[in-house]
Amino acid sequence: MMAAAVVAVPGTVHLVDVGGQQASTKSRNGIELIPRPSDDPDDPLNWSDSRKRRSALMVVVYTVGIGMPLTLQYSVLADITRDTGISTASLVEGTGHMFLLLGLGCLFWQPVAQTYGRRGVYLSSTLACVPLMVWTAYSRSAGEWYAHRILAGFFAAPIESLPEISIPDVFFAHDRGAWMSLYVFALFGSNFLAPLCAGWLAEACGWRWTMHLGAIMCAVTFLVLFFGMEETMYLRETLEGLEHSVEESKYSGDRVLSSGVMCEPRRQRGFPQHLGFFVLAEGRPSVRAMFRSMWLPLPIIARFPNVAWAGFIYGVNLCWYNVLNATASPILSSAPYGWSTGLVGCIYAGPIIGTAFGCLWAGLVADRITLWLARRNKGIREPEQRLWTLGLSAVMSCAGLVLWGVGAEHSIHWAGLAAGLGMLTFGVVTGGCVSLSYNVDCFKEMSGNSTTAVILIRNVMGFAVSYAIAPWYAGMGLQGCFVLAGLLSLGCTGSFLFMVWKGKALRTWSAPKYWEYAARNKAFRHDQDRPRVVPRGAGRKDGA
Repeated sequence: MMAAAVVAVPGTVHLVDVGGQQASTKSRNGIELIPRPSDDPDDPLNWSDSRKRRSALMVVVYTVGIGMPLTLQYSVLADITRDTGISTASLVEGTGHMFLLLGLGCLFWQPVAQTYGRRGVYLSSTLACVPLMVWTAYSRSAGEWYAHRILAGFFAAPIESLPEISIPDVFFAHDRGAWMSLYVFALFGSNFLAPLCAGWLAEACGWRWTMHLGAIMCAVTFLVLFFGMEETMYLRETLEGLEHSVEESKYSGDRVLSSGVMCEPRRQRGFPQHLGFFVLAEGRPSVRAMFRSMWLPLPIIARFPNVAWAGFIYGVNLCWYNVLNATASPILSSAPYGWSTGLVGCIYAGPIIGTAFGCLWAGLVADRITLWLARRNKGIREPEQRLWTLGLSAVMSCAGLVLWGVGAEHSIHWAGLAAGLGMLTFGVVTGGCVSLSYNVDCFKEMSGNSTTAVILIRNVMGFAVSYAIAPWYAGMGLQGCFVLAGLLSLGCTGSFLFMVWKGKALRTWSAPKYWEYAARNKAFRHDQDRPRVVPRGAGRKDGA
């Protein structure tokens, strides 16, 4: 009787050596290095610590340099309406369209980055945003506002998904969460810092100069990235979770690699080549494969429940972020507060503090919790171990929403409102950071497309809420609206308990499709005549 083939569960990896029994030569302080670094000194995983930090810094520079210009308008909505006649509702809806394109645009940019490299996409995105910010300063009608918001969303879309694969290019699984949290801090922190700065600049120079400031920031960011950003894309020889051996065997006349792909060594690039935008190097996916990848995130949503759930959690948290931005200016600029534009911007100090604590919790603390739980689990890391940090996130987000809405309804002191926004932001940032890290931990070999799927879900939900929030709180009142929102936040984020319980079972169910995907999409220079890549034990009926 033939034994059934055993298919490895994606995301389940031996991360910590317990008792010195299983450590490989690719380990550090008892922690297995996942992904397995190659012997190539040009492999980003082998870069020096300073070079890795410089690479992460460039991701932060891009995120801040694009994130701030896109969100300068939040504290000056009233000024734009007064000057141009564009209603606040139209301004908010235009921003909603921008968020929708920030998601849909990833369908185009992510495959381009997987084929031609990360650097060129970062540079193209930054350069395109310069004229769009100048156009924003000369808005005259709702139609123009919609037009440049849609274009800005498309060209800035890499900010949503490209850093999530650039960071795993350079950092190992055991510290991936901390560096992912740095990106999330830059993303949300820049989004909250922008309205604060814009409010005071608008009071001094007018709201149009805030948009000119955005154009200047994009231009400076482009120059910094042009000279400082290195390409981090590298064709790895192993599949994450199957790194322990690279074997060759024969099966049905094809060349089969049980845990890796044989790649041709790369030639060292000189400084002139380093400054190029796009490079179609040996071994990268073909242009045909690039266009095929543009629709792959859509079936991923249906076939991989863990990815869909990660997108849902990130989307729920983006909804509360949009609620914050849509209500801060109207509430604080009207009676009884009557704040000026500059003071409205100052309320974002609370969210900035909440963002900092949220990133520490979801990054450094979550990584340590994961290592602790892995040691208790005989050294095995399960992606669901990271989800326990969402417990505090659910409570904080709920409490922050209630404090903000009920407090505004009853005209409490502004310090209470700032505290509510800080608590809410702690939950928003933690939810976003953990969901991104969980997605990559589960299905690393398809993280480019799965991250796009996560962002699509997230931004479609954010787009819907940008339309719904104004009539929602107008119909129910601030107190009823935000109490309901708090309960929804608690229930939605609390679904992490279900994933802790059933997440591995769902990954096991998705495993055959995932390894088939990883085998089919492992990068080669041609679509035809490529070796077939399969996980050990898969596709062999005798179980050998």
